[in-house]
Amino acid sequence: MTRGEYLLSNRKFEAKVRLDALSALFDSGTFRCFEAAGIRTGWACWEVGAGGPSVVRWLAERVAPTGRVLATDIDVSWASEARGDAVEVRVHDVGRDDAPSEEFELVHARLVLVHVVERARALRTMVSALRPGGVLVVEDADAALLPAACIEPAGAEQELANELRNGVRALMAERGVDLSYGRKLPRLLREAGLTGVAASAFFPIGHLACGILEQATFGHVGAELVAAGLATQDELDRHVANVAAGRLDLITAPMISAWGRKPLTVEPSATT
Repeated sequence: MTRGEYLLSNRKFEAKVRLDALSALFDSGTFRCFEAAGIRTGWACWEVGAGGPSVVRWLAERVAPTGRVLATDIDVSWASEARGDAVEVRVHDVGRDDAPSEEFELVHARLVLVHVVERARALRTMVSALRPGGVLVVEDADAALLPAACIEPAGAEQELANELRNGVRALMAERGVDLSYGRKLPRLLREAGLTGVAASAFFPIGHLACGILEQATFGHVGAELVAAGLATQDELDRHVANVAAGRLDLITAPMISAWGRKPLTVEPSATT
C-alpha cells in the first residue's frame, strides 16, 4: 500500500461489519447534529464518503418527498444499498474531484477527512457546495487524543489490546492519516468562513459494537500488521479471543463532531 491509499477499504468483507458497528456507535449522535441544524422536508443533502447506507437512508426519510440526497464515495459498494427515489449515488473522490455542480442545505462527512491526504482541499470543496445559510457537519476521530484500546490496563489482555491498537495507528499514519485531526475541526471550520461553529465529542466504552468493530478491524488489517512486524499472528489470535470472550472494556477514539453555517449573502443596501 502507498501513502494515501485507504487502509480500511470497502472492498473487503469486513468493511460491511465495520460500517454496521460504526452506525450502531455513532448514528444517534450524527442524527442529533442534523436535527440541531434544522433539517426538514425539501432540503438537498450531500453525504460525503457515504460508506454504508444508514445515514443516507435517514436523510432521505427526513427530506422526502421533495428533498434529495446525493451519496458519494470512492467505492459505493455499500452506499448503493440506499438507492431510491430521493437518493442518487455517485463515485466521487472529495480530495481530488471538483464539487458537484448543485448546491446543498446540508453537507456531511463522518470519518472521511481524517483519511484523505488532500483533506484541506476536500474541506474547501465541501464548503463551496453549501448554499448561503447551509450547514456543514464534519465528524472525525482523534486517535491521538485517546490512543488506548482499554483505558484501564488491568492485566496482560488489556496491555496486548493497547499494543495492537498502537500498531493499527502506526499503519494509519503511514497511509497519511492525521491522528489528531478531530481536535482541529472547530478551528478549520472557522477559518473556512463558517459561522456559529461549535463541536462536541463522544466515545463509547464497553459497547457491544466496540467488540464487533475491534474484531472486524483486525480481520481487515491483521495480515498487514504481521507483515509490517507490528504484531505476530499469535498475538492477533489471542487478542481476538479475548474480545470474543468479553474480557475487555474496549473504547473507540473520540469522535469529534463540528458544525458551522455558511453566511447568508449580504444584499447591497438600497440607494435613493
